[in-house]
Parts: sequence; structure tokens; C-alpha cells
Amino acid sequence: MDEAAASSGSLKKPGSRDIVAGLSVAGLLLPEAVAYATIAGLPPGRAVYAAVAGCFVYAWIGRSRFAVVSATSSSAAILAAMLATFPGDAATKSVLATLAIAIAGLVFLAARAFRLGLLTGFIARPVLRGFAFGLAVSIILHQLPSITGVPVKADDIFDFIAGLVKTIPEWKPAGPIAAALSLAVLFGTRRWPLFPAAFAVVIVGASLSLAFDLPRYGLKETGLLSLTLEWPHWPNLALADISRLIQLTLPLVLILFAESWGTMRALALRHGDTIEPDRELAALGLCNLAAALVQGMPVGAGFSAGNANEAAGAESRWSSVIAAGALAVLVVIASGLIAHLPEAVLAAIVISALAHALDPSPLIRLWKIDRDQWIALAAAGGVLVFGVVNGMLLAVAFSVAALMSRLALPQIARLGRLPGTHDFADIARHPEAQVPEHVGIWRPSEPLFFANAERTLATIATEAERDPAIKVVILSLEETFNLDSTALEAIQETDKRIAANGRTFLLARARDPVRDILTAAGADKLVGWAYYSVEDAAEAARQIVTQAISSRIPETI
Repeated sequence: MDEAAASSGSLKKPGSRDIVAGLSVAGLLLPEAVAYATIAGLPPGRAVYAAVAGCFVYAWIGRSRFAVVSATSSSAAILAAMLATFPGDAATKSVLATLAIAIAGLVFLAARAFRLGLLTGFIARPVLRGFAFGLAVSIILHQLPSITGVPVKADDIFDFIAGLVKTIPEWKPAGPIAAALSLAVLFGTRRWPLFPAAFAVVIVGASLSLAFDLPRYGLKETGLLSLTLEWPHWPNLALADISRLIQLTLPLVLILFAESWGTMRALALRHGDTIEPDRELAALGLCNLAAALVQGMPVGAGFSAGNANEAAGAESRWSSVIAAGALAVLVVIASGLIAHLPEAVLAAIVISALAHALDPSPLIRLWKIDRDQWIALAAAGGVLVFGVVNGMLLAVAFSVAALMSRLALPQIARLGRLPGTHDFADIARHPEAQVPEHVGIWRPSEPLFFANAERTLATIATEAERDPAIKVVILSLEETFNLDSTALEAIQETDKRIAANGRTFLLARARDPVRDILTAAGADKLVGWAYYSVEDAAEAARQIVTQAISSRIPETI
């Protein structure tokens, strides 16, 4: 099956590779379902139902041939943080979880209706990398009590670590031994991607626990998978509670789409496939509505399952359909055995699934290139210190603030001509660049708009006034493709200020949209002094200076 057909709308007959990939992914989905439901504080059956519903619906609507839409670690953590802010018993929080998933589905569909897929570009990669790193650290740390067999209760990460250290004398050795052996198998078999290591660890761990009665050695078991759907009872919620639930669902939608789109896009680019953001918004919306209908969990295209599907040789979306069907069969057949799975082994599976997010190389690279490292650090630290939801919001706010700071405070370069060329460059970086006599050429590093225009142009005018030899001031609009009303007025005011000092104000790299708004504003003089290139503006300035000197009337300049 060729790649174009694999990513097209219709599903053709599944190939042998789809069958193998589906069975391999099912072996991963089962332990992941148990693990992620544990993170969310919900019955494991909810994650199983969500995976089955998500995979089937996505195969019908979505377009990525590698995406496996099921519960994810990050969405499970955010859901747990959301539910922790509401009082009530387990039944109440179960209904709240279902409502949150349904709201998430509706938000996805609303985003599709308004064609907001373009907003994917506004989720900065450093935010995602820092968030994933901090989230992985937080989740892994919270698995340690399951391994040690000693619960730790704390309100923040620092108290949690302190409490964990205090319990060291009470640790039960059986848990760390079981976890270490499980991790050895999980990491040791990664060279064989077709081997369902997580599933094998679940079966072996549960079988050993059943055969040797491991709970008597301090290994607590996960218990039976609850697969019974209960008719939900509407909780006693005030309007303020519903409003807060909707607000808290927005970060859930954000991280679901960020994680899903990042996984889909990376896999699609790797194989030359084509996917559309708006189409995937609709697919994720319907998948989450289906998950809510079966009282499941939030679903998205998780990194680990998608990469496992690719590694197993998936050729089409049939692989996720086969994975969903195989998962359902496995749960029915092996649910009794899985009930005996030690929590320490389950914790090891969670740690293994999140190990890829602990790779520091993407964060180290940001420090090497000295770009956006503080944004990534804020995302990671925010998750650890303030929790998942607040940490995500803090990271997004920090990235937006960093963007606005860069745009509002652009660097201003004075330009000179590179010897023997028609090119103009920053004289601070290129000392060999020659500054035209009696001419000052400045270029802001960012587009002019309401937040920076007045300050930027005032700085340029002040710099020009400090050099009495300058007769012509040139503003290069290389980064400015259009003008808002504030930037327009700031340019007109700067023209008047420079003219009042006996100088001429020219515009370089003035594109047609800039000329159009100047014309509409009646700034005919500026339109006449606007040039398409710095070279043309510099030549016009040279003629003005020459004429002024030859006529010996500098006051008219």
C-alpha cells in the first residue's frame, strides 16, 4: 500500500503489517490504560473504553496513519489536577470527569468550526518540551510511593520529596526489586520494537503475584478492572462550579491538541504524509465525545503509542482499529489475571513510558543556541511547583510575555553599505560597512505596530538629532509588511519632528500595503519619499545632500 493511499480518506483492506502493528500496540495500550487511569484516579476500565472508542472513531475521521488515539499521561495528569479542585466522593468526580471530556470534545469541534487549526503555530515548542519534562518528573516522582509501599501525602513537590525521604526506613524491599526487574526488561527489550514488552511484563508480573502470593511480601495489587458502565447521576453543582469546570477544561484541550498534533506532524513529516490541522481538530472532538459517551477518559494521539505503531510497521489507520479490537479481547480474557498485577510493576511501566520525556538534549540545545531556554525552564518549573494546570498556563503566559517583550523592544541597527556591494548591514556587526556621508539609515529588528512604534521611532529621531552632520534620515521598513493606525501616526509624527530640525525623512523597503495606507491617510509627501530598496533610498539621499551642498542652502533640506 503506498503512502498517499495510506493517508487518504478511504480505508482499504488492512495489510499484514497493519495486523502485526495493531496487535503490538494493543500489548502496549493495556498496561498504559491501567497506568494512566491510576494517574487520573479513575477506574482502569475507563481508560480501556476510551482507547477502544478513540481508536475506532479516529480511524473513521482522522487522517494520520500512525496516530493511536487513547488516554495519555499528560491529559490524565491534568484531569487528576482538575478533579482535585472539586469536593465530592468518587461517584461525583466520575461524573465531573465525564463532563470535562464532553466539554473538551465540544471545544475541539468549536475550534474546527472557526478553523482555528492555524493556532497550532502559537504553541511554542520550548513550552511543550519544558512542560513534558516537568510533567514526566512529577509523574515519575509520584510513582515512587507505589514502588516503596509507603504512601506520602503532601501539598507541593517540595513537601512530597521531603516526605519521601523521611519514609526511607519504612520502605519495603520487595517493591523496589520488582520495579527494578520490570524496568530492566522494559528498557532491555527496546531494541526489538515488535516485542510487546509492557504487555509481557504485565502478564508475567500478575502471574508471579498470583502464583507466589506476592502481597504477603508487601506488594499491593491493582485489583479488578471495573468494566461496568453505570448510569451517571448529575452532581449538585452551582453555576460557578460549571463555569470553573469549563475554564479548567481549556488547558486540557490545549495539551491534548499540542501533544496530538506534535505526534501526528512529526510522524507525517517523517514519511511524507499530509494531514490538516482543522481535520484533526474535528477528529479529536468526536473522539472525546465518544470517550465521554462510554464514560472513558480524555483521549489524544499519544507519543509512545504513535511511535510504537510506526516502529511496528503500520501502513494505514487499520492498525489502530485492530489495536482497539485486540485490546477489548485482551481485557475480557485477561482481566482476572491483570487484577493481580503488583502496583510496583505498574509504576515501572509508567516510568518506562515517560522515560523519553526525560531526555535533556532538547533543553540543553536551547541553552547552546541561547534561545527560549527560560521559557522551557518556566514550563518545567511551573509544572513542578504550581501543578499541572497552573504550570501549563504559566508557561503559555511566559512565552506570550517573552514574545511581546521582544516585539515591543526591538533592536535598532544603523546600517552601512558593505564595500563593493549594494547590500546594507548593521555597522555594529560589520565595521567594514561604510556609512553614507550626511545620511543616517536605521532598521528596527521587528515590525512596527502599536506596542513599539512610538518608542522605536522616537529613539531613531533622538539618535539622528545627536549627530548634526546628518541631513537625511532613512527608516528601513524591511520587517514591516503593513501598518496599523498607531504605527502610521507615529511615522507621520516622526516625519514632522525630523523636518522641524531641518532634515529630510525617507522610507526604504516600503512595500505596497505600507504605501496604500500612507496614501489613504493623505501622506502624499511620505509616499513620494518611499522607496522599495535601501539602495534606492540611499541614492535619493545622496542627491538631496549633493543638491543642498551645491546650492549652499541647508535650511531648505
